[in-house]
Amino acid sequence: MSLLSRRSLIASAVLVGLMPTSALFAADKPKEIRIDWATYNPVSLLLKEQKLIEKEFAKDGIGVRWVQTLGSNKALEFLNAGSIDFGSTAGAAALVARINGNPIKSIYVYSRPEWTALVTARDKPIRTVADLKGRSIAVTRGTDPHIFLVRALQEAKLTEKDVKIVLLQHPDGKTALVRGDVDAWAGLDPMMAQAEVENGARLFYRKPEANTWGVLNVREEFLRDHPDLVRRVLAVYEEARRRALADYGEVKRVFIAATRLPETVVDKQLKERTELTHSRIGAPQKDSILAAGLALQQAGVIPGNVDVKATVDALIDDRWVTATN
Repeated sequence: MSLLSRRSLIASAVLVGLMPTSALFAADKPKEIRIDWATYNPVSLLLKEQKLIEKEFAKDGIGVRWVQTLGSNKALEFLNAGSIDFGSTAGAAALVARINGNPIKSIYVYSRPEWTALVTARDKPIRTVADLKGRSIAVTRGTDPHIFLVRALQEAKLTEKDVKIVLLQHPDGKTALVRGDVDAWAGLDPMMAQAEVENGARLFYRKPEANTWGVLNVREEFLRDHPDLVRRVLAVYEEARRRALADYGEVKRVFIAATRLPETVVDKQLKERTELTHSRIGAPQKDSILAAGLALQQAGVIPGNVDVKATVDALIDDRWVTATN
């Protein structure tokens, strides 16, 4: 029987009530679930190390493939290409991607971080954002640090045209700052914490509320085709988040094992700048992402004809986590 004939037969059976829709979904289950892990998402490290998702889906014969993402831009690139099904990003980065046609939904909160700030070397005469005029800044486009930089420049009556943007992935941006190849860097933890602790770098501009939430995104197609699997993935994610909250020593151990960073660096990121007490996505995340989107639109990064609020509403899907925190 051809694939087309088989599909027609299944569809007909469902229509006349001969086959339950659950059987149809079972027939279409994927062979594997592809999910990212990232050093800016500590919960993902715990999930990966403890094989919690593998254990959940072993009985279904569904494998799990882990893909490292170095920043929101990479996670969004992989999601858009269909290389992963779930990806960790900043909320504002997900919004920009959605505006640009990336078919994703933000469905879960994995952290409320202060993971970005503007950073300079200890010997640089940079004290304010205004001091960046004419200077070089390393940044990863399409990430929360980039969005943070644009908003900071806007507050100082500057634009990207007033500075020299050097496009580098986050680890390379940190290296460029330490080497003196750039004057400043829109940093991201844990590299930012490492630059502080090991190289004496200074966070000269901080604004925690302008860091948008850490959100887990899913491909819209995967969500439509496998809502049962999405719900189960999030249930396991929630288990890992609660484990991380209950046992800081364990999440710290896993983080060090994955990053090879010293305790002082890890403590700075996890203890001082990472809050894991939220999971449900809703009004606070919408407000934060909308504020970032409107600021980016005012700065000319998002076209003026885009309905930012409508896009935020289309991006966030709050049906999948029932926790009240």
